[in-house]
Amino acid sequence: MVKEFEGKTEKEAIDNAVAELGLERDEFDVEIVETQKSGFLNLQKKVLIRVHIPDERQFTMTTAGDMDPENDFEHAICDFLKNITEKMGFPADPRVMYRESAKIGVRLDSEHSGMIIGRKGKNLDAIQLLVNVVAGRLTDNGFRVIIDSENYRMRREESLIRLAQQVGDQVKRTKSSRLLDPMNPFERRLIHTTLSNIEGIDTKSEGDGLYKQVRVFYKGYDR
Repeated sequence: MVKEFEGKTEKEAIDNAVAELGLERDEFDVEIVETQKSGFLNLQKKVLIRVHIPDERQFTMTTAGDMDPENDFEHAICDFLKNITEKMGFPADPRVMYRESAKIGVRLDSEHSGMIIGRKGKNLDAIQLLVNVVAGRLTDNGFRVIIDSENYRMRREESLIRLAQQVGDQVKRTKSSRLLDPMNPFERRLIHTTLSNIEGIDTKSEGDGLYKQVRVFYKGYDR
């Protein structure tokens, strides 16, 4: 897949691509297509980039394994998701991916999936939070709804595991400390779990609210 993005600088154009595609920077290649200057003394600048996404990362909307809602609860959840994405201006088609004893997975298929996912999945997390508020009102058994789009959560999980391993190696080698970007509870737990068995390395969460930061540190490091 190839898409083009603009920005006042190369970094801004790449940031725009990351936000719309819902990918990490290392998941696509960038080609500088054009740099234009205009205005007084040519001080205004516009950069056009072409983003190349490897075939294995191309977005798919396969219907294999999809299921229709089978009861009033699932119909209500899918109706809510359809309504809220329409109100966001990015209509999506909810599809049930899987069912477990206390959890269902719902995928949002949309041509606006990058906006539904948001930067580092924050829009997707917000939608999931809202739909679970609705689920809590519909049933009192603690049933959970997991929302995904374009397989983002699996791709994000793989990316975070790679990040944790890279940071763990760096911290162990330099006997230092590294504070990661804010993450939701699931993502933080993944970092903690990935690094839990590395000798000499420890982790802890810092900050308040839903999005806290994980500090990775050498056990002998003076914090």
